[in-house]
Amino acid sequence: MATLKKIAEITGVSLSTVSRVLNNPDYRCSSPEIRDKIWEAAMELKYVPNKAAKNLKMGTGNQMEKAYYIGVIMTRPEAAQTDLFYSELLRVIETEVHRNYCILSKVWYAPIFSDKKRCKRENLSKIVKDMKNETDEKMDGVIVIGKCEAKALDYIQDGFKNVVNINRNPIDHTVDEVVCDGEKIAAMAVEHLIALGHRTIGYVGVCQDEARFKGYMETLKKHEIEFHPSFVYETRPTEAKGYEVMEKILASDAMPTALYCANDIIAVGILKNLSRPQNRYIHISVISSDDIEQAQFTKPMLTTVALPKEEMGKFAMFLLLDRMKGRHKNKVKLELNGELIRRESCGNVQDLIDYYI
Repeated sequence: MATLKKIAEITGVSLSTVSRVLNNPDYRCSSPEIRDKIWEAAMELKYVPNKAAKNLKMGTGNQMEKAYYIGVIMTRPEAAQTDLFYSELLRVIETEVHRNYCILSKVWYAPIFSDKKRCKRENLSKIVKDMKNETDEKMDGVIVIGKCEAKALDYIQDGFKNVVNINRNPIDHTVDEVVCDGEKIAAMAVEHLIALGHRTIGYVGVCQDEARFKGYMETLKKHEIEFHPSFVYETRPTEAKGYEVMEKILASDAMPTALYCANDIIAVGILKNLSRPQNRYIHISVISSDDIEQAQFTKPMLTTVALPKEEMGKFAMFLLLDRMKGRHKNKVKLELNGELIRRESCGNVQDLIDYYI
């Protein structure tokens, strides 16, 4: 049986810190890396937090209560490593699972579920069955974080029954959803740039089947602003790719006055490139979406549309518990609004120099 002492030995963290992290969801660890290391070891050793363990045996009054076993499926593992939105959202889910005295049994990284071509050719039934076997059938519900193909969701739902999806884009499928509509998020960002006088606005990010790209396009159309295909820079959501895109923009014959980046992490790379001494007189407004922690520490500080990660995690856990307890049968979709966070990376089209000196 896993003990706090064993986890402390494996992670090289003090016993007191391990205890605080695992038994107090509100405890703020000195660094996210240490906290993640502790939880990874706990899950690998199948550690059961004290209060959850008690719930396995005791209930209120004479009733038996159950500590639910929860799994998390990350459909974008590369983004979890390079896009902090996903890792921050996972930490919120971890906190909510343990706040409700449940057991986070397993975190899977399954990019296949977001890949349309792979979903068509791979044996999804076997993949889900193998996942279920890893848990010794001890899995009461699953939270899927990120884009997931409808076919994959069918198999996940067949295998695990109780499923909630958290996503930036609505999937309109048969499982409960908690979404912050990417199309509306993009519209909010582009509207802000238009209000500042920008009329040549570029897009950086994924384009295919992407609600944020659609929101960008629709907002330009709404304001009768000319669309420039050359100002669309399709790329994966990483800081390095953002940096590379800015290199291409700087080398091009024409530049937009503003950029909407689908993800904060892309914008971080763009701003890092612009912060180089040789680019100090390049004045491009940059706005993005997510509001990861790093957004406040860029230079200039990043203007972004915040996605309510805390609320998304809390509502996902609420819906999952509610469904596991049989309190609702029909599909529920909760849509949360984003919030424009004005910082320093956007300026009036005539007045950008004040922000880049």
